[in-house]
Amino acid sequence: MGGWAIAVHGGAGVDPNLPLQRQEEAKQLLTHCLNLGISALRSNASAIDVVELVVRELETDPLFNSGRGGVLTEKGTVELEASIMDGPNRRCGAVSGLTTVKNPISLARLVMEKSPHSYLAFDGAEEFARKQGVELVDNEYFITPENVGMLKLAKEANTIVFDYRIPIAGHETCGADTESPLQMNGLPISVYAPETVGCVVVDGEGRCAAATSTGGLINKKSGRIGDSPLIGAGTYASNICGVSCTGEGEAIIRSTLAREVAAVMEYKGLGLHEAVNFVIKHRLDEGQAGLIAVSNTGEVACGFNCNGMFRALATEDGFEEVNIW
Repeated sequence: MGGWAIAVHGGAGVDPNLPLQRQEEAKQLLTHCLNLGISALRSNASAIDVVELVVRELETDPLFNSGRGGVLTEKGTVELEASIMDGPNRRCGAVSGLTTVKNPISLARLVMEKSPHSYLAFDGAEEFARKQGVELVDNEYFITPENVGMLKLAKEANTIVFDYRIPIAGHETCGADTESPLQMNGLPISVYAPETVGCVVVDGEGRCAAATSTGGLINKKSGRIGDSPLIGAGTYASNICGVSCTGEGEAIIRSTLAREVAAVMEYKGLGLHEAVNFVIKHRLDEGQAGLIAVSNTGEVACGFNCNGMFRALATEDGFEEVNIW
């Protein structure tokens, strides 16, 4: 075994003109979450425990698009989704359409461990949450003034509207402007928020795990489900690697992006870095996305085909990186 490794992301697709204060806030949160995970790994916590711990922390902070701070649907509500996967036995749990569960990633884990199913959504997921006794909140808890303002702009303009959180250039930034609208499944979307969060870990025993959580798209249709809760698309872990994706959800779904990393490692014999580069280059079609990954030998990698991804990576041998661009 090559020791533990961890990576955290806060979304792919970054405005090139992102204010320095916003950059610093993002780096501070990523550093905090990375250190939280490192401390747990040094205390011999399992990979699955660490990914849940880190993503819970990201869901609690409103800076990114998950949990508190999740973006608003067309109805002005927050609908959250998340998934988690434990690599050794490829166990998984996923949830969608949550409106009252404070930490969706923990409910996803309960689906994995306390139900006979892999995926629960909407009323069924909420009912399961109540039976499991998880912490519930009013939907207003998740809503921030910032996201209310962005939804208002989107509805008033009925077109693509951006503030400092969202890319304002063309497709190369994982976003679009009114002259070059981003498309999903061939159709234009009004507003795109890339700041999904995720964590991947390999622990000292070589066990891999992955977790991903998001609020989805600004002004999305109620009931829309993206890639984040879909095992093999936004999240995947096996005995070889763990992967969490972010970016254009529909493109990630079409390419089963997370599973593709494991597949080319298994079937093409590629190493982790080669696999990540191959998948980003050859499996996204015209989509824009990024991912973080770890291998069972203690490697860590990230890749994206846009100008930036909020990310933090570390390994037991002393490598550490916190970056955006």
